[in-house]
Amino acid sequence: MKLNQFLTKLIPTNSILIISLFLLASLISQAETTPYDHAHPFFDVEDCCLSCKPTTEANKNRSLHALTSPTASSPASSHRSCEVWTEACSEEVLSFAKRPENVEWLKTIRRRIHEHPELAFEEFETSRLVREELDRLDIGYRFPLAKTGIRAWIGTGGPPFVAVRADMDALPIQGTVILIFQPAEEAGNGAKRMIGDGALEDVEAIFAAHVSHEHPTGIIGSRSGALLAGCGFFRAVISGKTGRAGSPHSSVNPVLAAAAAVISLQGIVSRESNPLDSQVVSVTAFNGGDDLGMIPNTVVLGGTLRAFSNTSFYRLLQRIEEVIVEQASVYRCSATVDFFKNQSTIYPPTVNDDNMHEHVRKVAMGLLGPANFRVVPPMMGAEDFSFYSEVIPAGFFYIGIRNETLGSTHTGHSPYFFIDEDVLPIGAVTHATIAERYLNEHG
Repeated sequence: MKLNQFLTKLIPTNSILIISLFLLASLISQAETTPYDHAHPFFDVEDCCLSCKPTTEANKNRSLHALTSPTASSPASSHRSCEVWTEACSEEVLSFAKRPENVEWLKTIRRRIHEHPELAFEEFETSRLVREELDRLDIGYRFPLAKTGIRAWIGTGGPPFVAVRADMDALPIQGTVILIFQPAEEAGNGAKRMIGDGALEDVEAIFAAHVSHEHPTGIIGSRSGALLAGCGFFRAVISGKTGRAGSPHSSVNPVLAAAAAVISLQGIVSRESNPLDSQVVSVTAFNGGDDLGMIPNTVVLGGTLRAFSNTSFYRLLQRIEEVIVEQASVYRCSATVDFFKNQSTIYPPTVNDDNMHEHVRKVAMGLLGPANFRVVPPMMGAEDFSFYSEVIPAGFFYIGIRNETLGSTHTGHSPYFFIDEDVLPIGAVTHATIAERYLNEHG
């Protein structure tokens, strides 16, 4: 039952990101940089069915600015006007994303993914669907990265390069958008393996989104600096010498040593850390013997740690080990501490670059209005997008899905998770415009 509940919640969150990438891929051609190419639509305005592949080779590499032009007869002027983004550009791409046929296509893809939930590095069917869609849309890609991951590219093939894990675009681009279809976000440090396999090659900035049940549908939320905490886990084994409880002098009691270690661990945050620098050390497990008449040979304790900066996070790792080992020695015991580094359970903090956050804020407010962007507080949750943010400037943001009428009120880690699908075109067009305007401003 627990596995089924996990699968139920796993795919709805990830599928939103994947279908956003599909919508971007369906709307942008692999455009050549000739004036002729920029003067023709990729799809006809009258027949813009996202599930319909262009039927002629001549259409294959054409860009899409005509779709967002007031009239199909003057695409060049529209392209020039949106090199400097205006309110009209925002209205056009948002209107396009909300067309009924586009919304229906988004829902269809999301539901197809939801029907085949797959765990970390086992996303074979999802990866196959992605590749089929990319092939259908004549989008180049490299596969595999991190076993089931994909790196695709759209645009001129030249700099600047901007990467997105979920997005949509409806305008011609000058530069290259890298689409990162990443496996194992929930577990396994998929981002770290994608980086190791070259997913960020040439990329100078990256953006990603995550749904949030805390904000109404369509609200964009983010903040500059630390957004999500670094996260790690620890397991300590404290060893003594077993003996009869009635003769404690003939044994070395690891229970006493472990109890002292638990108490001392509480002082790391409360006594050693700046109270304005939020950190967490929580002991969540304590297991000794099960014979009430015997002092056990070992006690195992474990827990989690969180911090909002790399400096604080790695200091916690150091101090947790020091406190446990030294407290054990006070009571004549020995101790080892495992932080599961080989099991990929350490996530650094997710930190938004100031300039990338400002870019997200500007795009969101321009598309959806100032009332639909919120500065959100930091959260103690963790995200493997943090590995990207350690390497290049990054912007991570939330898209609200809360709709009490539909029952879309539960966290993505709940078996009752449900999504308000009205968020799909909003999330897609926001991601696309973030990429489009970044390239316009840095090209």
